[in-house]
Amino acid sequence: MGLISGLLLLPLAPARGVVWVAERLQETAERELYDPGVIRAQLSELNRELDEELIDLETFEAEEERLLDRLHAAQKRSRANNGR
Repeated sequence: MGLISGLLLLPLAPARGVVWVAERLQETAERELYDPGVIRAQLSELNRELDEELIDLETFEAEEERLLDRLHAAQKRSRANNGR
């Protein structure tokens, strides 16, 4: 970036900074959302809650299905990213 274009684009610097931070937050959230280790830990916690009767079977099954769907999606993403 040259001096003139740098000076002309200077007023946009805060907006570019906000966009950069938002992109990093999105990447981090997606990484955590699709991390198989995190999902397995959540499944384990869900099983513990059922064993300790903190949740009923219906709630368990609904949450388990949601987590297994996320795990399946994470595995598909992983295969797609490795296939690039």
